[in-house]
Amino acid sequence: MDATSARQRLEKMLADLDRSIGVLQGDPVAVRDRSAADAGSDLSDADRAQAMLTVATAHRRAVLDALKRLDEGSYGRCVDCARPVPEGRLEARPEAARCVQCQGRRERRR
Repeated sequence: MDATSARQRLEKMLADLDRSIGVLQGDPVAVRDRSAADAGSDLSDADRAQAMLTVATAHRRAVLDALKRLDEGSYGRCVDCARPVPEGRLEARPEAARCVQCQGRRERRR
């Protein structure tokens, strides 16, 4: 993927993530007289929203890191082994920082 296309896709992803994060951080509904079932449902919704916010924030950080690699001229190279990240991987995940082998090793260590 050429640098111009990568930058456009990453900037669009960043804008989409910023919108999603803004929605997820929205003001919670005011709590009024609610039944215990409603309170439990609200807690479940809040937990789900927090989990989505955590994922979106991590994804945003990965996109910003990819944009930084573009600026530095290291985009498309694995941050661990410096080998090229396969073109297909970058097409599917423009924010990918690692080749498939290094990403697999990283995930097995978790």
